[in-house]
Amino acid sequence: MKKITRPTHKTIKKTLFTVYAFVSICITTFMIDRMFSNDYPSISQHVSLNDSWDITINNQTHRNVSLDEFRFDIVNKGDTITMMRPLPSRLDCVGNALLLQIRQSAVKIYVDADQIYQYGFDRINQNKTVGSGYLPVELPDNYAGKTLKLHLTVAEDQAFIRFDPIRIYEWKNIYRVILTENRVPLFLGCFLSIFGLVTCCITIFALLFSSKFQRILCISLFSICIGLWTLCYYNLLLIFSMPLYLICLLEYISLYLAPLPLLIYLREDVTALNRPIMYVIYRILFILQSAATTCFLAIHALNLVHFTETLKYMQILILCHLIYFVIVEFMNLQISQKLVHRLFLLGMLLLSSCVGYDLVFYYFDRYRGITISSTKGVASLGLVLFIFILLVSFYITLTQNLMRETERNSLIKSAYTDELTQIHNRRFCMEYMSRVREMEKPNHTVFCFDLNNLKITNDTYGHAQGDILIKSAAEVIVKAFEPHGIVARMGGDEFIAIAETNSSGEISSMIGEFLNGISQKNVEIPDLHLSIAYGYASCGPEEYNIEKIYQIADDRMYENKQAIKRSGASLSPAQMMVPPPST
Repeated sequence: MKKITRPTHKTIKKTLFTVYAFVSICITTFMIDRMFSNDYPSISQHVSLNDSWDITINNQTHRNVSLDEFRFDIVNKGDTITMMRPLPSRLDCVGNALLLQIRQSAVKIYVDADQIYQYGFDRINQNKTVGSGYLPVELPDNYAGKTLKLHLTVAEDQAFIRFDPIRIYEWKNIYRVILTENRVPLFLGCFLSIFGLVTCCITIFALLFSSKFQRILCISLFSICIGLWTLCYYNLLLIFSMPLYLICLLEYISLYLAPLPLLIYLREDVTALNRPIMYVIYRILFILQSAATTCFLAIHALNLVHFTETLKYMQILILCHLIYFVIVEFMNLQISQKLVHRLFLLGMLLLSSCVGYDLVFYYFDRYRGITISSTKGVASLGLVLFIFILLVSFYITLTQNLMRETERNSLIKSAYTDELTQIHNRRFCMEYMSRVREMEKPNHTVFCFDLNNLKITNDTYGHAQGDILIKSAAEVIVKAFEPHGIVARMGGDEFIAIAETNSSGEISSMIGEFLNGISQKNVEIPDLHLSIAYGYASCGPEEYNIEKIYQIADDRMYENKQAIKRSGASLSPAQMMVPPPST
């Protein structure tokens, strides 16, 4: 019959805490979302200007068209578009802020014959990018019933194939509407950017002490890039009054730089496969990404080819990275079956799916004028989940490495530590003496110790009392000599101390502290009768060989021991344990 394992109190507490944390996060997220969207129905009231347009594209006119349904051949650099329609005739309409979304175009806006706004023509004349995104434009107070005219000049090839909705809002609400409608990207972008910056600062400092934090630095840099890209992609930086072209520029730069830290993060997993072909592919991808990023940034800065022209090549390269990442983690999973690789593989599949969805959405929207779904920007959510998985994977890996290192250090300590006294053992002492032997002119002093009357104590009072005697001796020797070097138990009742000095004054001070320690220990522990024979020898002008110095110290310790025995020959066993008076 299979034994049923009942969960422990510790497991139950962890489970309850996990559930509590999850529920708390959900409730907090819901409350924050309500704070953003609570008054959305009132601030989002608007007048739609999506119908009744007369549109002229390169001298070809289309009359009374709806922007929701109107599609045309994709426009290219230099194409001109004129759009006209009457504004609402009621003076009590919602507001006087026109919100339109342009795509790589300069625009002039007229109300009747009066130009009220202009953007981007100076940048087109300088062959610079104008960007894409929202343009809030203030209408004159008396716009009702007049004719709205938009004149657009396309700045890039294959710019767009349809128009976005055009609406009128109250000016005071227009930025709140943008933030509320994009509150999820706002939260994700701010979280990723702040998390990345804070983690990056902490990790850079931590790297001064250990290289283990290199991968988390990659995560933080990747997080900064994706957070900035998210905020720019949804034009959320408009609230800081940043120009549209600058927001667009930051969007492309952050997107082009993002794959590099992720490639560096993956290097350990590629190396772990121990397959030369996979490492060669990794190096090719890394070189291609580095070269492409550098080249695309340079030619855009020189106004030779703008980011909009190179975006499709970068998207292809990113897709290649994602496919390669998935293959690498599949192979690692087959080799090790580690939880870390399972999590990373799950994250890569999730990220690939989200990025693939957004790329398909972008392709159909830009080149086909088809909105395949009202949900867009899922790559941001996928990236947040992926970064979370990266952090969990890093935490698991770091914990496992620390456990292995702790276990290794424990084994090393066990190999070089005496079990009873917890000081160094004979093996450690021999290796230490080997290192001293390699010094040119060591100035060390060797002290040898032998615990008196240990056999009598074991026979009379038992081995437990003998162990107390040994540990007491170790404590006295450590206190007196370890600040100046090392102390070790050579075995049985023998100890050694090697001090890094041959100064007679320091030696006398150590011996004085040693003898006082014996007296204090006998006072602290009644009937202990601690007595230790000792001898020492120092390296000097005539002798530098540490083994010979050790032998001399051992001989002197033996002479001291014999002297103690002779002075206590007529004493009882208990009296023999008392150290003889100093002469």
